[in-house]
Amino acid sequence: MTYHPPFTITTEIIDLISVVSEQVGFVQRDFLDASPQLRKENRIKTITGTLQIEGSTLTEEQVSAVLDGKPDWHRCVSWQR
Repeated sequence: MTYHPPFTITTEIIDLISVVSEQVGFVQRDFLDASPQLRKENRIKTITGTLQIEGSTLTEEQVSAVLDGKPDWHRCVSWQR
């Protein structure tokens, strides 16, 4: 038994999908392009949250130091809880 959707894909529909996709690209480029600093901050928050779920006590400051490649990340002031 073959599934038949309740619509027909036409060239007009494909053209409209193309136009919508192009507009989404413009919106992403012009309005949603976050600064590198904001992306880094969000990445640090995401990693910290994931680590906390797994039981880690690393702080955002420590995660930032690890990502920056600082060899003494464990000496961050907020290390002790």
